[in-house]
Amino acid sequence: MSFTLPSLPYSNDALTPHIDSKTMEIHHGKHHAGYTTKLNAAIEGTELENQSIEDILKNLDMNNSALRNNGGGYYNHCLFWESMSPNGGGLPSGKISDVINSNFESYNSFKTAFSDSAANRFGSGWAWLCVHKGGNLELCSSANQDNPLMPGIGCGGHPILGLDVWEHAYYLNYQNRRPDYINAFFELINWTNVNKLYDLYC
Repeated sequence: MSFTLPSLPYSNDALTPHIDSKTMEIHHGKHHAGYTTKLNAAIEGTELENQSIEDILKNLDMNNSALRNNGGGYYNHCLFWESMSPNGGGLPSGKISDVINSNFESYNSFKTAFSDSAANRFGSGWAWLCVHKGGNLELCSSANQDNPLMPGIGCGGHPILGLDVWEHAYYLNYQNRRPDYINAFFELINWTNVNKLYDLYC
């Protein structure tokens, strides 16, 4: 079994003006497609061909750079596309709203903490909102294409929201203004999907 590049759940131009069409075209059609191809090459002919991407990452040999980079890149981007919606943004609703207020005191405190995690990640990487069994939330960031499912990353739980802060995710539109890109992300967050993943993994 091999992994396939998922179709975007919206058109390339659906997230404008927050994320431009050209960035989406390159990011999904070139970068994510490349990770998918290289992930399949890394698992070809091994027992990993029959495993889910989550199981592969949870049991990853972190010295296997091809699998670490491309498996992470594949998984991270699959979550990233689902983390956004042209009808997203605004305040969270449902269970995730209550849990954010409980864990971070307020939505604004959560937004500040998540934004700081994304802005302060040196170089390329990701910012994550994760849920632990039992329902508690954790914020963290990871370098390159690492994610919290991998062993020894320094934060735990299961990712339910992810923000890509590699320059290819925003540079065409925002250049070096990463904080502006982070603010734009909050106008797109798909809280319906975050709620779904929270219920699935808490």
